[in-house]
Amino acid sequence: GGNGQCVEVAFLDAGLVAVRDSKNQGGPVLIFTPGEWDAFLGGAKDGEFERP
Repeated sequence: GGNGQCVEVAFLDAGLVAVRDSKNQGGPVLIFTPGEWDAFLGGAKDGEFERP
């Protein structure tokens, strides 16, 4: 979006999903199982992570 907050998502073998800061390619990577990723996406769609 041009605001400097960049997230990169990669779909790996066995359905795993990797997420990292695209500006820090050598930094940490979060790995999610398919169920965890689906739960995250569902929560995002439902507004679970919106600030009060």
